[in-house]
Amino acid sequence: KAGKAKWLRPDAKSQVSVQYVDDKPVKITSVVISTQHAADASNKTIRDFINKQVIQKVLPKKMLARDTQILINPTGRFVVGGPQGDSGLTGRKIIVDTYGGIGRHGGGAFSGKDPSKVDRSAAYMGRYVAKNIVAAGLAKRCEIQFAYAIGYPDPVSVCVDTFGTGVVDDAKIAAAAEKVFSFKPANIVRQLKLLRPIYSKTTNYGHFGKVDNLNVITWEKTDKVTALKRAV
Repeated sequence: KAGKAKWLRPDAKSQVSVQYVDDKPVKITSVVISTQHAADASNKTIRDFINKQVIQKVLPKKMLARDTQILINPTGRFVVGGPQGDSGLTGRKIIVDTYGGIGRHGGGAFSGKDPSKVDRSAAYMGRYVAKNIVAAGLAKRCEIQFAYAIGYPDPVSVCVDTFGTGVVDDAKIAAAAEKVFSFKPANIVRQLKLLRPIYSKTTNYGHFGKVDNLNVITWEKTDKVTALKRAV
């Protein structure tokens, strides 16, 4: 975007493998970056730039080890990209858009769907609820699952899993969440203000973790902490 590398092209993908000990990241074991480029860009130019200007600047130095494997365009040339290079694209890569594999996903893509579709709106609501549960000190880690039936407004199932980190039973946390939040799709849309032209903000760098504009990315707010504490 800053124009530092005129040879870079829009299609790119990255993968970072992290070693965890007791659920805490301790070391990056490998980094893979593949980026589309102009035909006249040399492999050395590409690899030097990506290593110095991306990897070394973005990743914490304390997480990189001598044996960290760094692979930049490992298959060689990447001139043809996008739909021209890969047919059959649908939606977007939902795991990259969400939690990178560390959290489970219902399977529905977000992009291309309006908020009446729970694939999108309920996933945002799940983020909102789980984040408030953790912020309230009710758990250190939290996953919430909703299950819906077509034509029925309330979820047929609400399940909370704190992976053993909850200060009270998971069922009590789920009951408190149902008191504080409404999980009807129409109410989710209303509460998170999803009927606005906000979705361009989600087209890159994922849908979650953006806290610089909470008036737009409303599902990152932690404004229900007090209510949850009282409900428990």
